[in-house]
Amino acid sequence: MAESPKLPIGGRIRHYRKLHGNRSLAAVAGLCGISERYLSMVENGKRTPSPKLLARIAAELDVPVAALLSDDPPAKATPSLSTAPDVAKALMGYGSTRSAPAVGPAELRERVEGAWRIWQASAERFTEIEPLLPELIADIEHSVRAHRTSSDPTARRDVLRAAADLYGLLRSYCRRSGRLDLSLMVADRARRAAEDADDPIRLAAAHWNLGHCLLSQPGGAQEADDAARIAIDELRAVPDGADKAAMHGALELVRVVAEAQTKKWWDARARLLKKATPLGKKAGESNIMWTVFGPTNIHLHALSIEMLAGDSAEGLRLADEVDISRLPSRERQFTFTLDLARCCDLRRDDAAVLVHLLDLEKLSSEDMARSSLAVDMVAGLLHRVRPTYRRQVSNLADRLGIT
Repeated sequence: MAESPKLPIGGRIRHYRKLHGNRSLAAVAGLCGISERYLSMVENGKRTPSPKLLARIAAELDVPVAALLSDDPPAKATPSLSTAPDVAKALMGYGSTRSAPAVGPAELRERVEGAWRIWQASAERFTEIEPLLPELIADIEHSVRAHRTSSDPTARRDVLRAAADLYGLLRSYCRRSGRLDLSLMVADRARRAAEDADDPIRLAAAHWNLGHCLLSQPGGAQEADDAARIAIDELRAVPDGADKAAMHGALELVRVVAEAQTKKWWDARARLLKKATPLGKKAGESNIMWTVFGPTNIHLHALSIEMLAGDSAEGLRLADEVDISRLPSRERQFTFTLDLARCCDLRRDDAAVLVHLLDLEKLSSEDMARSSLAVDMVAGLLHRVRPTYRRQVSNLADRLGIT
């Protein structure tokens, strides 16, 4: 990955504002005694801050003034390869206690949806979201407790829905950061919150989350298939609509992956064609409950089947039919590119493998560092790559910390 560009003062202020807690313009500006609009103009290079203002901004961002004036590019934070300790503590209930009034459901909903947008769209999603999660977890759980005996059933249900959605995000976060134990725990919390909210679509999403946890564990494919099958049966009582079609389809894809993991290739292909594809047409390109279910995601699963089956030629043919730019989730784009790299790796097309690995790094260097498959492919290239590409591969390996 190319070195970070040199940034002017305003760009550096924006860089450190986002790096240190992803703080809002309004919050930093207010603490520095200036308007949000003025700070925005500073960040965009339309105003130059005075030395006194620059010192106040540096203090609020917890960086030395020199960091905002240096000609050197800002140092890239080395991504943590495990769940952040503060996130784990918050999930275990060891975070700060809440004595103030509970946060209302509307604010919780806005914060959870904002966290989901970061998680699905940011190239540095781990760095950006980890400072936000501990307080959000504490506020959600405090609000759930406060509304447990609430006389306002609508507010109680809305809080539980926000909790179910946050736990769904945490399932993905914990799984991607190597804590399958915490991932299973929050998947169960999502299920309980959806049950308490009496929300069948969110309950289906919770089972979808659980299915993905089980798919990540050795020998968990059959249990994942069972969880998805039961959830599909429960969905039959829900009135037809796009949300139901999307959740039904997402659960069918869990079953597709479970069948592929247990080498039932033809069963997986048949389910994809006969079950998931009609539901994809009905739901369209959607992101119901953050599942990204739709025709494009179905095509991605077709590629995954062939990759798991070792049929790289068919996988590459299917890849040519996919336009991942239509996907709202960078994670799904990453998964597609990873499968594509693996198909090329199976064919020992090292130049193509390198191209796709570099694309993965552009999509998300943080996800790449956490992907054992991507790291293994880079390590494999190191041992066999031609001299023409050795420098690029060596540089990529250095950035990933591979010796």
